[in-house]
Amino acid sequence: MVFWVFGYGSLVWNPGFEYDDKVIGFVKNYKRVFDLACIDHRGTPEHPARTCTLEENEGAICWGVAYCVRGGPEREKAAMEYLERRECEYDKKSLVDFYKEEDHSQPALTGVIAFTSTPDKFSNRYYLGPAPLEDMARQIATAFGPCGNNRDYLFLLEKAMFDLGHEDDYVIELADEVRKELEIIGKREKKLISPHKIPPKAVHIPSLQRRPLQEAIVMDSS
Repeated sequence: MVFWVFGYGSLVWNPGFEYDDKVIGFVKNYKRVFDLACIDHRGTPEHPARTCTLEENEGAICWGVAYCVRGGPEREKAAMEYLERRECEYDKKSLVDFYKEEDHSQPALTGVIAFTSTPDKFSNRYYLGPAPLEDMARQIATAFGPCGNNRDYLFLLEKAMFDLGHEDDYVIELADEVRKELEIIGKREKKLISPHKIPPKAVHIPSLQRRPLQEAIVMDSS
């Protein structure tokens, strides 16, 4: 037995489990969106974080990393149990075709597991749905939980996609809006400081050097 799992969020930079192979590539007809609530890692039930999930979208592609786990039932079971605990807000396991950069026409792998979510607030209590960019940025800028704050999740994903050589325009746009929100928060807090109080430590807002956009490549739907 061998299984492959597609990482498109925090699994890109922090898989957290033992794997035997790692391949950079993409899936077709899905896009990355920040429509899923996280209440136990980067947020709380009272102030949920926004983390990414996959949304079906004809003609879209989503870059990420496929991880292979092999070596016997016990090792595979341990990896899957870890993933199911970690990805507990995702209510579905979808099987997707995975493409490598060298060949956009034929999938390199089939039956790759992707943790996804039902886009329905009634059947999926973790589904937040879309929101205006400014509202999402405000939520991400202020949410935090046991594993850290929400904005670091977004900034680390932005950097991970940059490192892969396949930046996501939506992630960049959202990250830049969060940086604007952090500047607003910083200015507001500065005004509240009395002259006799020690100013708080400055908020570090990471930035990236962007790659030039490459010419778009027409894809065939799978």
